[in-house]
Amino acid sequence: MKKYPSLKFSDFKERRGKGNVVNELVKNAEGKILVLTDANVIFDDDTLFYMVRHFKNPMIGLVDTNMVNRGMKEEGISHQERAYISREVGIKDMESRLWGAMMGPFGGCYAIRKEDYARVPSNFLVDDFYINMRIFEKRKLAINDIRALVFENIPDELKVEFRRKVRIGTGNFQNLRKFWRLIFTARYGFAFLSHKVIRWLGPFFLVIAMAANIYLAFGSKLYFWVLIGHLSAYFIPVIDWVLKKLKIYIGPFRLVTHFFSMNAALFIGFFRSLGKVHSGIWERTERG
Repeated sequence: MKKYPSLKFSDFKERRGKGNVVNELVKNAEGKILVLTDANVIFDDDTLFYMVRHFKNPMIGLVDTNMVNRGMKEEGISHQERAYISREVGIKDMESRLWGAMMGPFGGCYAIRKEDYARVPSNFLVDDFYINMRIFEKRKLAINDIRALVFENIPDELKVEFRRKVRIGTGNFQNLRKFWRLIFTARYGFAFLSHKVIRWLGPFFLVIAMAANIYLAFGSKLYFWVLIGHLSAYFIPVIDWVLKKLKIYIGPFRLVTHFFSMNAALFIGFFRSLGKVHSGIWERTERG
């Protein structure tokens, strides 16, 4: 602070959750453009330039970055998580180009006009998505710039990432209850439904598919063998766990384990969201 007088340090004595901290910091911010970022996110040289230049357009309310993952390990789920995140970035880039309706910024770094910032409710668990959707309620645009690079170590432990995904799943369904009406809007509706809502409902589709397969198997030899294959897929995470103990890592098995565990986390998150979420406080994910 002595070297850079423009830096200001805010010391929060009590834990209150990220959303509540950001609410307080935004209230005291003096600039017109806010860049919200995490301490473990590293910027490229031109990241700020590529983000802020879009605000020449008064319709742009939020600009997201392109997260590049580091810290890959064979024994964990980092490669599978990177595959998922890379796909997310690609989809968000296309949503930006087509409609200006990017669904959910990378919470570790994005930029927003101060006038468009919406105070996050104290008990909401996914603050960045809430802020994004409030931009859409103003009929403004949210975009992704893939040239605005940021770097972060990716989580590798399945147990730790599962806990994080349960929290995110809970927050997702909080946001769905808050913003479901946006599904029926022309500009934002298709992206919201196809990119987010259908994926959030994925665990329920898996349950329905299994129930339908069991029902059909009673009257068809073909569907009986389909059921055998269907059930076998659910044993792959067990096999993967045994192989991991033996220090054998098979990429496709790891991918199946990741897929089922993340859907299980969403399933748990849905039921947690039905109860009263009292606080936006959560445990951070260790990323190395």
